[in-house]
Amino acid sequence: MKVKIGIADDQQLFVKSLGELIDRFRNFETVVDALNGEHLLERLNSAQHQPDIILLDVNMPVMDGIGAARLIAERYPSIKIVALSMKDDDTTVINMLKAGCCAYLLKDIHPNELEKALEEVHQKGFYNADVANIRYRRLLLHGHSAEHVKLSDRELTFLKLACSDRTYKQIAAEMSLAERTIDGYREALFEKFNVQSRVGMAMEAIRRKIVTV
Repeated sequence: MKVKIGIADDQQLFVKSLGELIDRFRNFETVVDALNGEHLLERLNSAQHQPDIILLDVNMPVMDGIGAARLIAERYPSIKIVALSMKDDDTTVINMLKAGCCAYLLKDIHPNELEKALEEVHQKGFYNADVANIRYRRLLLHGHSAEHVKLSDRELTFLKLACSDRTYKQIAAEMSLAERTIDGYREALFEKFNVQSRVGMAMEAIRRKIVTV
């Protein structure tokens, strides 16, 4: 049985093109599409087949991706939500994760990578492109499991603040530390989580349930 996909995006041509692409994937089929968050919720309420995964645009009229993700997570907890956007700033990504998304993909993603992401979301419940794209040589050099990390109290405090929309400068002020020290915590956690960005760090923290949203 194929995994059922829903799509919400305010560009109708994009919705149709993406749906046709997904229908060509071996294990997936599109069952719901919508042009904004409100339309999507209406479609879900009347859908004959509920999607397993929803690809959700961030910027949409009437109801945006953040609002839609929150309501979907509340009303349909079994549906996995994947943000799909042109925006890749930390605040937008973290807000979508906190709203209930389990992955964040950019619209210029390669079709092969999209299929891989959908497979991982379906099988594991999470997808972090930052982790997926790390250099394996780095893992081999360190020779330890990325699933088990030890954090100091200060690193944990920093991590929780980094999973908010605060800037690094604001985090430094809140922790009464120099920005250089905050940079050190950031680099240490990048190393421990085997990630290369704040977004990847936040996603790993949420996936490992170190930070709850």
